[in-house]
Amino acid sequence: MENKENILILAKKTILSESQSIAKLADYIDINFAEAIQVLFNSKGRLIVTGIGKSAIIAQKLVATFNSTGTPSLFLHASEAIHGDLGMLQKDDVTICISKSGNSPEIKVLVPLLKRFGNKLIAVTGNMTSFLAKESNYILNTTVDAESCPNNLAPTNSTTAQLVMGDTLAVCLMELRGFTSEDFAKYHPGGALGKKLLLSVKDMLENSMKPMVSPDSSIKKVIFEISEKRLGVTAVVENNKVIGIITDGDIRRMLNERDTFSDLTAIDIMSKNPKTIQSSTMVTDALNILEDFAITQLIVVDDGNYLGVLHLHDILKEGII
Repeated sequence: MENKENILILAKKTILSESQSIAKLADYIDINFAEAIQVLFNSKGRLIVTGIGKSAIIAQKLVATFNSTGTPSLFLHASEAIHGDLGMLQKDDVTICISKSGNSPEIKVLVPLLKRFGNKLIAVTGNMTSFLAKESNYILNTTVDAESCPNNLAPTNSTTAQLVMGDTLAVCLMELRGFTSEDFAKYHPGGALGKKLLLSVKDMLENSMKPMVSPDSSIKKVIFEISEKRLGVTAVVENNKVIGIITDGDIRRMLNERDTFSDLTAIDIMSKNPKTIQSSTMVTDALNILEDFAITQLIVVDDGNYLGVLHLHDILKEGII
């Protein structure tokens, strides 16, 4: 049986080895990187990212990152390019070719074809004297001292370096474009992330109950309204303006303090000046308010008019938290 301590030592050694390879990338950032960024930023076409083997997998991930951060991109498999896929390349496109050695047979075949079209070519390689490096317009150095693999064969540190270099390109382009969270939301409309970025309070109210009583409503009416709407609260409304709020906690306190409540109305037990929010507010901002004041619901009003109640449980159901 393997010694657990040795396993932990090996795991930590691998992590440190890869992290050191990443740290060295900072020393490789030079004028080539800045010029490559300018070419990508000013491009009127798309970004084509290509590679072979493990580098192709990294290329696919980077295409996903570029597309989601405002740089239209396509993946081109280096071996498939010469069998028809090269047809995706258009005259204004910029190409990034990823290859550790820069000398693989597929790369040597593909690069002259790319240059024939006249497109700018950016190399991401760990071999600065390779065929790819010599034939490219810009070279991004991802050299690593060694792989974490015990045999120094399986791509580990090198592919991590490629990934980080690509992410660095994407982040710099985001900054130059002033890419905001609102822009990001446009490309991520689905799932919890999309809801977190796009969902407003108004969207939550469309299928929500709207508990409300008048100031002179009986306590029986108040209890019925809270129970029927199942939000644990009701607004006290006069001329469609919220003048107070009554929670199920207010009802319990009243019952503990009094033997009878037949002479009371809603205005007698309501809390004045409840926390309110506008329907245009993002749900994530509403959630922050709920947390800051340790409450479970907010009264929604626009221009002073009562629209409904946003409850913490509704937010939880949307999977935002």
